Amino acid sequence: MPPNPFQPSARPYKPRAAVWRFENRHMQHARRGRSLAVSLLALGLTLGAGARAQDSTGPAPTWSLSGFGTLGAVHSSEPNADYTASVLKSSGAGATRRWSMDVDSRLGMQLDLAFDKRWSAVLQVVSEQDLNNSYRPRVEWANVKYQATPELALRVGRIALPMFLSAEYRKVGYVYPWVRPPVEGYGALPFTSSDGVDANYRWSLGPVRNTTQVFYGHADEPLIAPMRAYGRRVTGLANIADWGALSVRASVIGVEATTTLGQALFDALRAAGPAGTALAQAYAIDHKHLHVASIGVNYDPGRWFLMAEASRTHSDSLLGATRSAYVSAGWRHGDFTPYATWSRVAAAGPTSTPGLPLAGLPPALARQAAVLNAGLNALLATIPQQDSASVGLRWDLHADMALKLQYDRVRPHGGSRGTLINQTPGFESGGTAHVASVALDFVY
Repeated sequence: MPPNPFQPSARPYKPRAAVWRFENRHMQHARRGRSLAVSLLALGLTLGAGARAQDSTGPAPTWSLSGFGTLGAVHSSEPNADYTASVLKSSGAGATRRWSMDVDSRLGMQLDLAFDKRWSAVLQVVSEQDLNNSYRPRVEWANVKYQATPELALRVGRIALPMFLSAEYRKVGYVYPWVRPPVEGYGALPFTSSDGVDANYRWSLGPVRNTTQVFYGHADEPLIAPMRAYGRRVTGLANIADWGALSVRASVIGVEATTTLGQALFDALRAAGPAGTALAQAYAIDHKHLHVASIGVNYDPGRWFLMAEASRTHSDSLLGATRSAYVSAGWRHGDFTPYATWSRVAAAGPTSTPGLPLAGLPPALARQAAVLNAGLNALLATIPQQDSASVGLRWDLHADMALKLQYDRVRPHGGSRGTLINQTPGFESGGTAHVASVALDFVY
């Protein structure tokens, strides 16, 4: 039987070791599109066949099929908004229902193909709740890899954007210690992958092992049908440095973003005259540049671990500018790993606007303008501002299975809903949501 790419070591759970195995075996990532997946796998088969034709003595192609999943349940004390792990979900725990299994539950399958020593391909399909309340499976990874030299690897296809320490394996809950990565950083990402090309180069500086990645592509993210988010000219640079128990990751990513989100509001603003046109130009996500810079550190000597990340996003649109950070630490005792996390996201720019001037307008027009101003400020209020404190326990009850319990104290502030969704008219920023989660993570 082919080796399981998610198979843990025999010793107790060690995040950094699990991550290193995962990244070595899976530097191929992607997100949706059956035609893309089929085309890339066909390309890999063609190229692999050509390579074997030139070297008939080479090894036969190999393949492996593996999978992963999470079965989770979440309870939130907030009755006027939903707690969820991502803004790309349609519901969560709280307002929609006190207990929800949609926040973290997912199932994934992965096919790895190795055509020869140089050519390989990967296809990963994941089923989880989306913005349309559907669990329709989506292609997450689909790319072909060419190992040009022992140090240089080239890929084409759907590739995960290397933002944050857990970006590449954020769907595989078994790999990280928490029930979910901190939502203040990971939960608000508009794009997490791109269709394009990248190059990964491994090099050393004394005892420090580095992997530098450059990439270029485009992204297409489905929102609530028929809305979509488009990312053009997705460009970036990332580097991972490993030195003993210490791992440091830094990345800079830029994208030109476009979406129809809020289009009716911006059309109405443009119809209101020059002042409305200026507001639409300032806040509509229409070919607006989005920049994300992040740095993360993971120190894991074995019995305990300490992780910390910080990031900054900036966009001249209603996406605004934010700064986020978290610190997490845990201690391993046999099969048990208690841990604690503090995380925060805050606005680094304005989260409201005076909007259209109302002075001097006839009463009927003033009321209409006030409605437009309220709609625009409601969109700006979605720029997340939130603090969270979490404690949890991971139990590695089986070689391929971990049970996790987690409590989060979540406090949106500054007039923002934070990372909560589906807020009702009764929602008030500044309140505290008490969130309890249980999750069973597994790989096979």
